[in-house]
Amino acid sequence: MKIATFNINNINRRLPNLLAWMRAAKPDVVALQELKASDGEFPAAAIEKAGYGAVWRGQKTWNGVAILARNAEPVLTRDRLPGRPDDHEARYIEAAVRGIIVTSIYLPNGNPQPGPKFDYKLDWFARLKRHARTFLKQDLPVVLAGDYNVAPTDIDIYPTRSWDKDALIQPKSRAAYASLVEQGWCDAIRELHGDTRIYTFWDYKRNRWPRDAGLRLDHLLLSPALVSRLAKAGVDKKVRGEDGASDHAPAWVVLK
Repeated sequence: MKIATFNINNINRRLPNLLAWMRAAKPDVVALQELKASDGEFPAAAIEKAGYGAVWRGQKTWNGVAILARNAEPVLTRDRLPGRPDDHEARYIEAAVRGIIVTSIYLPNGNPQPGPKFDYKLDWFARLKRHARTFLKQDLPVVLAGDYNVAPTDIDIYPTRSWDKDALIQPKSRAAYASLVEQGWCDAIRELHGDTRIYTFWDYKRNRWPRDAGLRLDHLLLSPALVSRLAKAGVDKKVRGEDGASDHAPAWVVLK
């Protein structure tokens, strides 16, 4: 079972890129972020024609998350992160697919920091951690997939000082991610690739893609119930270099 996460950065604008990648990679489940489309603008017909069922929560212009399943209909279990009823941003969705719960997470960026946007990021992380703990208490098979907007360690960002003030690498951001993992989650890419520099995001600015000046922001965390099934994990890096590409590349795991 191949499960991927992909910040598509506008699903309608990049629909040809998404469909081409799905034809080639054949993921069984895809967690998408940054749809940048309202519910009614989601390209459900094209996704269905490609052989995928879908659940989604859209938001016009910003955010938006979805879960796609090949030759299956995802069973929606939640379309928002609990803990703050006044938070209407479309940043979280979860669904059951073939006996596994998969999330699509689009964690807040947090810039500029310090400030209210960074406070929101840390609060969102705390809410995610509380919700994630409920999965572990029930010993459920879960993949927390998504764009966490955190490069967890120095090996998850190219050697540079230019991002030192950015929310993506602040000590508090990294501590929040580490605290989540320490609940008992397995960072699949790190588990299989150790300290290898692997990136999932290359900013459009300053020639960062040709220079391979990337960050690893997209993560797949496995619950203990799935760790023994982890067979492969990687990033489809070449997708980032295609015409009209998102600034992210798909990250994925294969469960045996």
